Amino acid sequence: MMQIYRTKKDTEPAVTESVEAAEDGCWIRLSYPPEAELVQVAESHCLPLEFLKAALDEEERPRIDAEDGVVLIVLDVPMVTDFDGIRTLTTLPLGIIIADKLIVTVCNRQTQILDDFSAGKVRHFHTAKKTRFLFQIFYRNASSYLHHLRQIEKSISRVEMELHRSMKNEELFRMMEMEKSLIYFSTSLKSNEGVLERILRTKPLKMYDDDAEFLEDVIIENRQAMEMSQIYLHILNGMTNAFATIISNNLSIVMKFLASITIIIAIPTMIASFFGMNVLDLPLSQTPLAFETIFAFSVLISVLLGLFMWRRKFF
Repeated sequence: MMQIYRTKKDTEPAVTESVEAAEDGCWIRLSYPPEAELVQVAESHCLPLEFLKAALDEEERPRIDAEDGVVLIVLDVPMVTDFDGIRTLTTLPLGIIIADKLIVTVCNRQTQILDDFSAGKVRHFHTAKKTRFLFQIFYRNASSYLHHLRQIEKSISRVEMELHRSMKNEELFRMMEMEKSLIYFSTSLKSNEGVLERILRTKPLKMYDDDAEFLEDVIIENRQAMEMSQIYLHILNGMTNAFATIISNNLSIVMKFLASITIIIAIPTMIASFFGMNVLDLPLSQTPLAFETIFAFSVLISVLLGLFMWRRKFF
């Protein structure tokens, strides 16, 4: 799907409107585009077709490339996916192509980050200021990572509280999903930082002093998100190890309790087996109230053995 946006001139605050045809200073947004749209945009604006297709590969890593005055920047953006009712956080590549007269974004899905720009939720946004637009995308992307990381932090706290009350597989599955999301986030943020550092170092785009300062702010925001993802990943790994240790300890306690009960029950069984044999003339077997006497004797030994194990903290 192709959408074209342009920011009106001489309006404060700036108003971004949808237009029918591409013109100088506009933004072409391609979301899950078909092959025909990619070819059309590439031929109409003299853009390398491989640049437009780069972000459609879900395994594409963040990078920066240039060809004939056209610059391609690929970054990873966070995405929420639902599979069989399970909410998972992952990342997808977003391609940004900066040409002489326009800017093009390409992604396999509709992203909330770009929705904010088209909806006019980003201050000081102008489609004609391509370099500033690029840095604003990076900044909103880092802020989106931080938002999702805060949600993961809340989920970790909820799971931790539930672990105090129960030991179910659902909590373990949720921890596995959060750990996978944090690994995706950490890897993507590190790759995005590499692209930002290269832009700052090589300056492939025309930048004013304000743009350079804003780029440094973007790098700081991205680095903060990367550090938070690493911290939460370490916390989650610690919780997973603690979860496994607690389950193992609970299993040991249950097995020790069952073994103790088995030993206590074995005493009356053993005594009853002795007195149940007809080949021997055993004591008490021929006396009045023999059953009651033997039964009371078995119960007494079992009680004494149980008290001994309880004092020794066998259960």
